[in-house]
Amino acid sequence: MKIREFLADESGATAIEYGLIAALIGVAIIGGVRALGTRLSSTFARVSGNLA
Repeated sequence: MKIREFLADESGATAIEYGLIAALIGVAIIGGVRALGTRLSSTFARVSGNLA
């Protein structure tokens, strides 16, 4: 019964779950880098203004 084996196979579901976890981690990293980049930009602008 190949159909029962196919329906019982959960390896595809596991791969999808790992893909979703990786995507969420990627979104969190991108958000963190954006926030850090904005803070660094404002810090460098402030330092540049104080040097001038």
